Amino acid sequence: MNYIELQVTVSPEFSDILMAELAELGYESFVETEEGLNAYVLESDFDASALADLVTKYERQTAIAYQFSTLEKQNWNEEWERNYQPIEVAGLVRVRASFHKPDERYAYDMLINPKMSFGTGHHETTAMMLEHQLAIDHTGKTVLDVGSGTGILAIMAIKRGAAKALAFDIEEWAVENARENAELNHCPQIEVFQGTIADVDPTNRYDVVLANINRNVLLAEIPLYANLLHTGGTLLVSGFYEHDSPDIEQKAIEAGLTISGKQIRNQWASLRFTK
Repeated sequence: MNYIELQVTVSPEFSDILMAELAELGYESFVETEEGLNAYVLESDFDASALADLVTKYERQTAIAYQFSTLEKQNWNEEWERNYQPIEVAGLVRVRASFHKPDERYAYDMLINPKMSFGTGHHETTAMMLEHQLAIDHTGKTVLDVGSGTGILAIMAIKRGAAKALAFDIEEWAVENARENAELNHCPQIEVFQGTIADVDPTNRYDVVLANINRNVLLAEIPLYANLLHTGGTLLVSGFYEHDSPDIEQKAIEAGLTISGKQIRNQWASLRFTK
């Protein structure tokens, strides 16, 4: 079976939501590019009309253009591997796929096969979350990973010495992918379930809560995250733009948290709070 490669030219702020929308249309893998993103779908699942409708939906909000072509089956893995390159974080973390060779120069070797999930480390928000994790003590800690995607943050927590991590995502395919990646990284301490924050036992408490989602979800749920933290615990959040940071920070302060760290990268932001 052949694949369709879709090349989308769009501003970075729309890449994430377009990946989510395209995933609903059956697209299996994504690669962020300087121009926007590339997405891949089985030729049998490709719907040109649905794609055109999706583009029409967003062209009212941003400049967007696209083109697509067919990839022969024998070239699919080669194309994916050519576009999906390892990334490095703070000189200590290397995120790679299973077809990349390990590099012993890095303290943390993260093996992430993303499939349809988001969170390979290539996006600024994920990279900043990983860098924040390098600065906090995970040893023996309990961790909650909210909207876990590939499971990369929960895996990093275990590699940093956390005793156990509970991760969840609303999407079934993301849950399956996170479980596969946890197994690839030899992290049996990670439990992954399909659901939302409402499905987390409110009587449980965690030392670290990780939430790389989006502005609106964070504003709605930060008080819940704060309630789930032990006193002295850490909340790490990202998935929003720098100009949204004051609103996020204010919501956290109202929930009894204190800001203890901040990162900005290409207009994206990541904040660290302590309870």
